Amino acid sequence: MIVVGPEFYEAVERVAAQAYVKALIDVPADVRGALEAARRRETHPIGSQVLELVALNIRTADEHQILVCQDTGTPVYWAFIGSGLAVDGARLEAAIRRGVEAATRDHSLRSSICHPITRQNPQTNTGYRVPVVHFEFAAGADYLDLVMLPKGSGSENQSFLKMLSPADGVAGIKRFILESVLEAGPKGCPPYIVGVGLGGSADLCMVLAKRALLRPIGSHNPDPAVAALEVELLEDVNRLGIGPQGLGGAVTALAVHVEHAYTHISQNPVAVNIQCWRGLRAAARVYPDGRTELLSQWQPGG
Repeated sequence: MIVVGPEFYEAVERVAAQAYVKALIDVPADVRGALEAARRRETHPIGSQVLELVALNIRTADEHQILVCQDTGTPVYWAFIGSGLAVDGARLEAAIRRGVEAATRDHSLRSSICHPITRQNPQTNTGYRVPVVHFEFAAGADYLDLVMLPKGSGSENQSFLKMLSPADGVAGIKRFILESVLEAGPKGCPPYIVGVGLGGSADLCMVLAKRALLRPIGSHNPDPAVAALEVELLEDVNRLGIGPQGLGGAVTALAVHVEHAYTHISQNPVAVNIQCWRGLRAAARVYPDGRTELLSQWQPGG
């Protein structure tokens, strides 16, 4: 067991800031590939035009190193702590918060975070219980992986939860997910990445739906039954005809990712969390001695 020192937390602060900025300006390679594939197969004239504009948007952000969208989102992080590390969780969370504040200050990011009643905005993209930080553990690892997921309000507002009965079966699961995408319509900037949580409790189910958005497009749940459901759902979602920016077309979603947990015998929670076409996320690895590396792509299990 390695007890980490001050250099570890300083490194976490740095990469928390770097990952936030990278997530806002650099569309991940797998998302770029999925958008290009979508552009080739989209037959609707307006949908095709929208995807051409999306490609122009990405090129412009690349050339000028500017944000892909003005919405800096709610900063959400997953901290995957290696079991070989002895880490102070409170100190780790504080370092991530300082990283968000530094990124906002040093890169003149719009502050999107405010008090839910007074709407007072501290102009730091932080506040009480924000950034949102989820902690998980990686068996056998002697490093920490930090994954950053900025959730813009357009997509985050398209979040849905339903406590289904086991009697609703797989058909009920599919129906609710498709109804949720229909309800989202154009509001979350399609084509979407659709995150689905299945099982667990109500709160865990919602977290799983968001965690599903961390996975690279093209990956599948390791459970064969869940993986088959992902394939079926993507086909069904793309039959809805919502299309790019909701203007019609064959590509409503780039991917449907499902994360699941075992649940109570008398319930079956299902949650949907939408991500816009940007698919923004970034990841970094921090070693005990303070060394860091930005990861080109993070996958579950390393």
